[in-house]
Amino acid sequence: MTSGVTARLAAASLLGAGGAAAGLGLAATAGWLIARASEHPNMAVLGLAVVGVRFFGISRGLLRYAERLVGHDAAFRVLADVRMKVYGRLERLAPAGLQTFRSGDLLARFVDDVDSLQDLLLRVVSPYVVFVASAGLTVGLVGTLVPTAGVVVVVAVLFCGTAVPVLARHLVRRSEMRQAETRGELSTAVVDLVQGAPDLIAYGAANAQLRRAGRADAELTTVARSAARTAGTGSGLTTLLAGLCVWGVLVAGIVAVDNGQLPGVLLTVVVLVTLAAFELVTGLPQAFAIFERVRRCQARVDALLATEVPVREPAAPVPLPAAPYSIRLRDVRARYPSGHLALDGIDLELAPGDRVAVVGPSGAGKSTLAAVLLRFLELESGAASLNGVCLGDLEPDAVRRVVGLAGQDAHVFDRTIGDNLRLARPDATEAQIRAALAAVGLLDWVEGLPRGLATEVGEHGARLSGGQRQRLVVARALLADFPVLILDEPTEHLDPRAADALTANLLAASSGRTTLLITHRLSGLQTVDRILLLEAGRVVESGTHAELVAARRAYARLWAREKAELIQSE
Repeated sequence: MTSGVTARLAAASLLGAGGAAAGLGLAATAGWLIARASEHPNMAVLGLAVVGVRFFGISRGLLRYAERLVGHDAAFRVLADVRMKVYGRLERLAPAGLQTFRSGDLLARFVDDVDSLQDLLLRVVSPYVVFVASAGLTVGLVGTLVPTAGVVVVVAVLFCGTAVPVLARHLVRRSEMRQAETRGELSTAVVDLVQGAPDLIAYGAANAQLRRAGRADAELTTVARSAARTAGTGSGLTTLLAGLCVWGVLVAGIVAVDNGQLPGVLLTVVVLVTLAAFELVTGLPQAFAIFERVRRCQARVDALLATEVPVREPAAPVPLPAAPYSIRLRDVRARYPSGHLALDGIDLELAPGDRVAVVGPSGAGKSTLAAVLLRFLELESGAASLNGVCLGDLEPDAVRRVVGLAGQDAHVFDRTIGDNLRLARPDATEAQIRAALAAVGLLDWVEGLPRGLATEVGEHGARLSGGQRQRLVVARALLADFPVLILDEPTEHLDPRAADALTANLLAASSGRTTLLITHRLSGLQTVDRILLLEAGRVVESGTHAELVAARRAYARLWAREKAELIQSE
């Protein structure tokens, strides 16, 4: 926490203690006023007490309001700081480092668990500060007037401040520790249900997913009910102890009055001050239960913040070299956080203007190669350089200003077509946008829409077909005008004819630009400068399309199979 936040928390604690003191002062003054007024004294005798009641009553309200205002301000500042730290860590972890978290659980950590941290300041620390202040003042005042009653208050305070909260914490620990995980499970189930609704309905699995969400919700309800029972038990014990303490003080006070040790008027003061003090103690068991929940939420947030980032940033970054850019990989090995070795000794050279295609079966390491070039994944061994400068010595963001990606799972925002394109270049002209759309074969379609570029695409591009969505993503990458462009499965979701046409358009549009085309289709690759065939993270064949077909090895077999499938589809 910053010094400013610490000062606000200290001020809130002092204001809370002041509010507690004003409450006790109000009880003492009002009690004395009522008891003394019953004796029908001269009104002048009561004047000061009347002023005191007004003063303490107004002061208590103002101090409590100020305490909540300052305390919430401090808590929200702490939350903002924590949330920014979490967001910064998420940014550094994305995308490879986030694969160990489920999206729903990640959302629960970022929202619910972080929000729970404010309870530590508002519902744990503050009640204890108020408790200590009120208990100290009560013991001091009651003990001074009636020493025996002071002993009774001390015993009751010790039980209410230690034994009962510790018991409540012991009873609630298991349920509160489980609550954060259950909340994450419920969030995951709901996210899966919403995002996967079409597939769940199509395969008849929607009811099973609903039952999964229902079970998580029922478990969370059970956990919350258990926590509520424990909190109720703690509050009941505190109330019982408060009642016993008041009776004990009353008895001790009556004995003191009978013995002439205490004026009768002050007996009311002793009793009412004790009652007022214990009104401030009833929230302690709940504070301990909340502390257990906050502790578990803090552990989940800390686990996220402690997750090792997949890419190390250099302490003293080297300036980005000047264009044109060439990229070289030598004997590169890369492993995902899960431990899977995705690249095993890859060599690659991209000279300025080169157009290289990477093909191979799913899981061969094609997308991992793109992640390495974009500095989304650290090398385990080998060397990767940009114009001779090690990629690891450059800032990752600087690398991404040179190397751009149009990924097969790129996000389409719930905005207009124009907004999604201008994400890549906010100052793009109409002519540049039209050229990017024409390059991917979308211009005629967009111009035929009633609202053109102002057409809303829906969440995740739901109002677009799969092919239109993919073309829009590629158009955005072309508009960004990266010196080195990686196209990861740009023909995904397209039929063979449309895929071949888009491949031809992209290769024509990328003429003169360094391009790495990752694809599972071989049609249209006759015009690229070089083709790499990957299997199990290794380059098993390399050459032009004609050379690889003539070699009659794995690539030639894939080419023959693709031609046969195309003929059958016709």
